[in-house]
Amino acid sequence: MFGETTPLAFAKMHGAGNDFVVIDSRARAGGVVTAELARAIGDRHRGVGFDQLAELRASDTADLDLDFWNSDGSRAGACGNATRCVAASVMNARGTDRLTIRTARGLLHAERRGAQVWVNMGAPILDWQGVPLAREVDLLHLPLPGGPVAVGMGNPHCIHFVPDADAAPVALRGPEVEHDPLFPEATNVEFASLIAPDHLRLRVWERGTGITLACGSGACATAVAAHQRGLTGRRVVIEADGGRLEVDWREDGVWLTGPVAHVYDGLFTPAFLADGA
Repeated sequence: MFGETTPLAFAKMHGAGNDFVVIDSRARAGGVVTAELARAIGDRHRGVGFDQLAELRASDTADLDLDFWNSDGSRAGACGNATRCVAASVMNARGTDRLTIRTARGLLHAERRGAQVWVNMGAPILDWQGVPLAREVDLLHLPLPGGPVAVGMGNPHCIHFVPDADAAPVALRGPEVEHDPLFPEATNVEFASLIAPDHLRLRVWERGTGITLACGSGACATAVAAHQRGLTGRRVVIEADGGRLEVDWREDGVWLTGPVAHVYDGLFTPAFLADGA
């Protein structure tokens, strides 16, 4: 795919411990990542490892296009923390405070406010067909153990409100709910507990990946679900396993911010690419 002598540059980044490999393919027509290559890179023993892979591509309708891959080689429709990381990196390179990013979720807007980069993840999807679910049910009280809430944020999310998120059986219930027949495209699974009317504790099982230290779209979905349930206001702090995120559900969409870290840059060797591709 890449030839015998062409390495591929990448960056390793994370947002609150939610870690990513970022590949800039804007100079390559059509992109370079395949399901096979995503699985190879996502192997934490034989590759680099990531929760999601983000591939930048040239865009005619935005500052850039952004595609997401899970570590099992499946595609992700949205990834809030990776979007924030990429937005911060591109803003720094361009010397700008605003950016438009087109994803499978649609056209997203990012802006720098002081030291923080915020991304508008769009309006939540609050109808059963849009999430999507397999049939019409009450989205605020799904017919599953614990009566969780369904919210779409580009990815489907199933949010459980529990007394203590730290004691939630994430590793047990996560994969069970991920593949429940109610979710024809599988789902991310969240377990949240209330700390205060503007503060939630959150643990996450991401479809196609497993337990992650944070999830941006999951934090957005959880904030929306909590407000719908009457537990919080529209702006909340989310305490994930890997750090603190902030969500602000405004009239124009659900905004997300949190820490961003650029860990290192590297090159995939031609030999690795030949095996992985």
